[in-house]
Amino acid sequence: MSVPATEMPVSDDRLYRLLGQFQAQYASAIDEDQLEAWPDLFDDACRYIITSADNHKAGMQAGLVYADSKGMLRDRVSALREANIYEQHSYRHMIGQPLIKARDGAELQAETSFLVVRIMHSGETLLFASGRYLDHYRLDGERLLLRERIVVCDSRAIDTLLALPL
Repeated sequence: MSVPATEMPVSDDRLYRLLGQFQAQYASAIDEDQLEAWPDLFDDACRYIITSADNHKAGMQAGLVYADSKGMLRDRVSALREANIYEQHSYRHMIGQPLIKARDGAELQAETSFLVVRIMHSGETLLFASGRYLDHYRLDGERLLLRERIVVCDSRAIDTLLALPL
């Protein structure tokens, strides 16, 4: 049975440290161009979706990016490295404090706000995306794995240069 976050012990420092470390590793894999490490943060059976707040609120399942396995995430990284053509750029993530929404044994649901800036090859830096991660984790010993990450972007105007994962 899921326990509402308001009934969870506030002193679960270990779990919050794991969540904070996870978010830092996630951002680092993308921001430091270590994309091959990114899929390893997910469970084998997982879902990764990028969508808009409007579409999410309307219950639309499809997203701008949709993957339903770790293999699909690896294929996305391979395509970025070998097949896709896009202007060279990088991201810098600013990630808020996770909010634990529910916990049931080794399963955990959390929500985390984010901002992503895009740095173009020319050096131009722009706000690229803001939103929240709606996450479902599996605790595997001392490690969290994403079972599902729904990236809900605040704006419905998503830049067409959405190549790298958010």
